[in-house]
Amino acid sequence: MATHRSSATWLALVYAALVVYASLYPFDGWRWPPGQSALVLAALPSALHQSHFDRWSNLLGYLPLGALIAVAALRNGWRPARALLLAWLLAAALSYACELLQHGMPGRVPAREDWLMNSTGALGGCALALAVHTLGLVDRWQRFRARWFAGDAALALTLLVLWPVALLFPSPVPLGLGQVGERLREWFMAVLEDVPWAAPAYELLATPGPPSLALSPLTETVTIALGLMAPCLVAFSVVAPGWRRAAMVGGAVLMALAGMTLSTLLNFGPEHALSWLGPRAVPGLVLGSVLSVMCLPLSRRLVAGVGLVVLSGWLFGVAQAPDDPYFAQSLQAWEQGRFVRFHGIAQWIGWLWPYAAMVWMLSRLAASAAGSAGEHANL
Repeated sequence: MATHRSSATWLALVYAALVVYASLYPFDGWRWPPGQSALVLAALPSALHQSHFDRWSNLLGYLPLGALIAVAALRNGWRPARALLLAWLLAAALSYACELLQHGMPGRVPAREDWLMNSTGALGGCALALAVHTLGLVDRWQRFRARWFAGDAALALTLLVLWPVALLFPSPVPLGLGQVGERLREWFMAVLEDVPWAAPAYELLATPGPPSLALSPLTETVTIALGLMAPCLVAFSVVAPGWRRAAMVGGAVLMALAGMTLSTLLNFGPEHALSWLGPRAVPGLVLGSVLSVMCLPLSRRLVAGVGLVVLSGWLFGVAQAPDDPYFAQSLQAWEQGRFVRFHGIAQWIGWLWPYAAMVWMLSRLAASAAGSAGEHANL
């Protein structure tokens, strides 16, 4: 059986990393459990009480992981039985490792039942992957992908799948991803706090900068437009010029509307779900759509170059956006309220998505340059 570069491999790696983050957040207070032997810790204690939400979240949280690993193994040529066994064992081992590490965190309670529910969820995901494979849906997807996308589109497809998830985390401007400056400053301050020779750097970081001014209407509109262009150009980098690129623009607009509306609904309630569609968001979406359509005939190499410019301008605009009371309220709801279990998933994707897209565009330029050099060498 031929092997294929599958986006399921990238998605499985990303999802596994996010599962680890969600299982071990907030990563502080580590200590060896007092009075416990390694054998007792390895056995995992039994949970004193579990809510139905805990059971279902443990079950459903590992279902996609088992399915993604199984599909990735199948697409890489593994026989179904071996692929399913590998997927279940990897997911169960990851869950067990996370439960063991939770022994060292005061705020987390490891439990044998959690591991069993996680493993059961992974097994369900394996069964789902087997059903999809048996029905031939994976082969149909491969044929569809071959018609629409380039053969090396796995990472680009992963970025496109993750983009709507990134939109779920609250941002100071619609479609604004990648605002990591303040978090990086806090992280560097925590690292340098007790380092004597780094006192000047710590004081520099601790000195508050001038307050950020609100974005002008034009700047915010352009930033929103660039935020819509970014996934469109990622798609254009693996889709040939033509009507399929136009379909990608329409899909990006629909995903932007759905993602931002769901994010606003989760943060402020159903009655405010469309409040983000203000006097700057609508023109921004229209401008982003028009500019994306203008890029339809560009070659993939030009798309990568334009994409780097768009991503850089987008990140610059988002970095200038100040926090506001509603944004702070949204973050507090995510970090301390009902969204704490999904805090790391959307947050990390929202932080890293633009930078991963820039790496992808750079790789496209490098591949094009290498291909051109090879052609000249053969002349």
